[in-house]
Amino acid sequence: MSGEIQGTPGTLAQWPAGVSAPIDFAAALNEDQLAAVTAEPGPALVLAGAGSGKTRTLTYRVAWLLQQGVRPWEILLLTFTNKAAREMLGRVEDLTGMPRGHFWGGTFHSVGQRILRRHGESIGLLRNYTILDEGDADALLGDVIRKIDPAFTKHKEHPKPGVVKEVFSYARNTRRSLGEVITQKYPWLEEIGEQLQNFYSTYQQAKIEKQVADYDDLLEYWLKVLQRDEPARVYYQRQFRHILVDEYQDTNKLQSEIVDLIAADHQLMAVGDDAQCIYTWRGANFDNIRAFPERHPGAKIYKIEINYRSTPEVLRFANGILDHQHVAGEFHKHLKPVRKNGSKPVVIAALDTREQAGFVIRRIHELRADEGVSLRDIAVLYRAHYQAMDLQIELSRQGVPFTITSGVRFFEQAHVRDLVAHLRFAHNPRDTVAFLRLATLLPKVGPRKAESALIAAQNAAFAQGKSLIGALTEESVAAKLPAEARGDFKDLALTLQNLEEALKQAGAAQLHPEEQSAPKNVAPASDQRPLLFDEEPKARANSALRTPNSTFHTPAAVIQLAIDGWYGDYLRNIHDNWQTRREDLDSIVGFAARFTDMNELLAQLVLLNSETSDRSVDPNEDTVRLTTIHQAKGLEFPIVFLIGAAEGLLPLKRAIEEGDVEEERRLFYVSATRAMDQLYVLYPRIVTQNGPPAVLEPSRFLEELDPESFDQYRANLGRF
Repeated sequence: MSGEIQGTPGTLAQWPAGVSAPIDFAAALNEDQLAAVTAEPGPALVLAGAGSGKTRTLTYRVAWLLQQGVRPWEILLLTFTNKAAREMLGRVEDLTGMPRGHFWGGTFHSVGQRILRRHGESIGLLRNYTILDEGDADALLGDVIRKIDPAFTKHKEHPKPGVVKEVFSYARNTRRSLGEVITQKYPWLEEIGEQLQNFYSTYQQAKIEKQVADYDDLLEYWLKVLQRDEPARVYYQRQFRHILVDEYQDTNKLQSEIVDLIAADHQLMAVGDDAQCIYTWRGANFDNIRAFPERHPGAKIYKIEINYRSTPEVLRFANGILDHQHVAGEFHKHLKPVRKNGSKPVVIAALDTREQAGFVIRRIHELRADEGVSLRDIAVLYRAHYQAMDLQIELSRQGVPFTITSGVRFFEQAHVRDLVAHLRFAHNPRDTVAFLRLATLLPKVGPRKAESALIAAQNAAFAQGKSLIGALTEESVAAKLPAEARGDFKDLALTLQNLEEALKQAGAAQLHPEEQSAPKNVAPASDQRPLLFDEEPKARANSALRTPNSTFHTPAAVIQLAIDGWYGDYLRNIHDNWQTRREDLDSIVGFAARFTDMNELLAQLVLLNSETSDRSVDPNEDTVRLTTIHQAKGLEFPIVFLIGAAEGLLPLKRAIEEGDVEEERRLFYVSATRAMDQLYVLYPRIVTQNGPPAVLEPSRFLEELDPESFDQYRANLGRF
């Protein structure tokens, strides 16, 4: 094989002139890292456990190759973010003195576009092609759809161009047929599958005609060049004597095919951690890393298991999570500590999400007062954004500063604001701001057209003696809007009319309190809370409940009515992640179940909705970090609280139904390995999301663990 490396570990072979002195690799690396860094030529899979120094290993691998006489342009480093590429090549430059510009390094997309500038003509793409950003790609696809079927986007059941493009993107990146993807991932689109296939073919042709490429084209066309242009393929196979891929567990099928084709001589080192593969929902292929030895015969597997981040107690907890993986074998890792002993992780049972939030905040106060912990050293993790709703409310109420690093605050999200706008306008038709927000969600409706429709409704209401909302369905109102918006507007108007009627009933019920059987809040918790492995957890939890009778005029029922109306269909047709957004809205149903007074609920929603957090995040600011587990990957914090560790929350109910429990296990593992010093895992026994209160069991991942690996605690007890 070409590209043989001369020399032995830690010795000088052909160190390039003009760069830093040779490195003593044996002194700089631990035994695991050194074995991977000094690996002989040939296929290698480096399984780098959490906190084990993956970036250091990759950096020193590049330095090692340089020290053995490999020229920088013979090394291809593929990453998932430009930040990661800059960081690694910057470290290489600091370590060796070799300027980073001499390397081929960057994201898959950036390297792809560079190769297409040179060789794209072989597949019909000229050198001066332009790259479409997401907005431009959506606009072009929208034009294609309208030319083929002008009525398609006007149909209220049809997805908008942005969602259609996401369907195309998932199929392209997973290398599956569009029909298969629709059947398995987007079944509600099966009736229009043939139309979508026509849109896709025409969209691809339109891009070639216009000499433009979207982000997915950068990968697909790169693969086509390698498949169809033999001189180009051979050139890069020979040039890149060493290919390094970072975060290999996150690669999709398209990316793995590109890598395998370039690495024809198996001159590939893939670095990643199968236990941290948590993005299959967006196309990452778990089999890429698992099947690496089969695709690259003779591959050697190197494990980096020494963890520099966490205490032995945290690692024992984390290792216990992986011990129960359904597939492990030669990939099984056991993180080894180097730090001194600390405290065991603590598992806390709380009655509900409010008590869960109360414990977290109480413990934060204790950590600050007793141990001098800074807020910036504390992170709260959760599986889904809505699970932190009560915590955000209580943090705001108590004045504890916090920063959402995985998006905006719960009640500031656009879809939550939209839902609240429904309620505001149905409650108070003079709230024209709420109406304008809703109306401008419709296709081709801006503020002026929305205002014209509102004026027409006011005139019709006055002329016919109707309420303003009752007049929204008049033809004179719809006539003020573009034809594309009228179907949606009718459904929106009907939803608002249903809400208006429901609010009237709610008001009437409040005038006759004997008709209202729902208590204002769930009954206070019993002094005897269920622990993790109580023999009769459901019976004991149920004894603390007073389930309200569900009637049409309860605040929770009104919220449900708004979600099930026009806006529910709108979400599905506008957003690819509509299920996540729907779960957020469903959680508000549970929040509303705490109220019997609709006015009080609306007041609270509007107050929460009005909070702002649109300031930039200062990494040195002393605030608690709140983030989803997905967004926390790659980060570390001295103290971690994981909330919502219950069946249906982690693993998520949707994941259980879809058979993705093992990925949920990996999420649990990722959350545990973010903790450096202290780990607190909390779960509520009762939730009120989208319906009457339900009793939850502790997460199956907790029940699998050795109970000696953690302490148990009751959230309602006093000082920790």
